[in-house]
Amino acid sequence: MTWIMIKKEAREAWRSRRFLILLIVFLIFGLMNPLMAKLTPEIMKMSFGKQFSVPTPTSLDSWTQFYKNNSQIGIYLLAIIFGGTVSGEVNRGTLVNLVTKGLPRRTVIVSKWLVITAEWVLVALVSFLVTWGYTAYYFPDQKSPHLWLAFLPLLLFGCSLTALIVLASTLARNSYEGLFMVIGYTVILYLLSLFADFKHYNPLSLIDHNLTFLTKTGSLTPYWPALLVTGALGVLALLLANLKFARKQL
Repeated sequence: MTWIMIKKEAREAWRSRRFLILLIVFLIFGLMNPLMAKLTPEIMKMSFGKQFSVPTPTSLDSWTQFYKNNSQIGIYLLAIIFGGTVSGEVNRGTLVNLVTKGLPRRTVIVSKWLVITAEWVLVALVSFLVTWGYTAYYFPDQKSPHLWLAFLPLLLFGCSLTALIVLASTLARNSYEGLFMVIGYTVILYLLSLFADFKHYNPLSLIDHNLTFLTKTGSLTPYWPALLVTGALGVLALLLANLKFARKQL
C-alpha cells in the first residue's frame, strides 16, 4: 500500500510540475553560484569605478552563494510548493476513496514525506554537483576541501523541514496557513540563535556554519546536539502529523 501511495505522489508531483519547477530553480542556482562569484568583482568595478578595490574571488565565494541560495530561498520555496500537500487533498476530497478502501492513514503521511524529501534531496544534490563542477572550473584552488562535510548538515535540516511541512499542512486548512506555520518555525529558530547557549542545539546552526565545515576550521563534533535535535524534531513532526491526520475529518 505504501509503494502504491508513493507512486501516486510521485506521479502527481510530476504532472503538477512541482518537481520540474524545483529542479529548474535549483539547477539555475547551481549555474549561477560560481558565475556570480566570478562576475561580482567586475560588476563592483563597473558600478563604483576601477579605483574600487575588490578581493580576488575564490571557491569560498561560490560556495557562499550556494548556501545562501539554498538556506534563504530554496528551503522557503519547498514550503511554498508543498504547503498544501495534505490540506489541499483534504479540501478536494481526493483521499476519501483511498481511505475508505482500506488505505491506512499513516501511509498517506509517510508517503507524502518520503516523496517530498526525495525531491528535496535530488534537487539539492543536482545544485550541489553543478556548483561543484563549475566552481572547480572557475576556481581551481584548495580552499574548499570538505565539500560533503558541509553539505550533509544542509540535507539533514531539509529532511527535518519536509516533515514539519507535512505537519503544518496537516494542521492547516489551506496552503497559506501551512506556509505561515513553517515561517513561524524558522522565526523561532532565528530568535533562539540570538542566545549563545542554544548555538550548538539550534537546528539553524546546520545551515549557518556550512563554510566553517567546508574549510574545517571547525568540525561537526560540537554540533552533534543540533544534529540530534534536528533529527528528533523531524521524527516528532511526523508522529504528530500521523496523530492529527488519524483524527481529521475527510
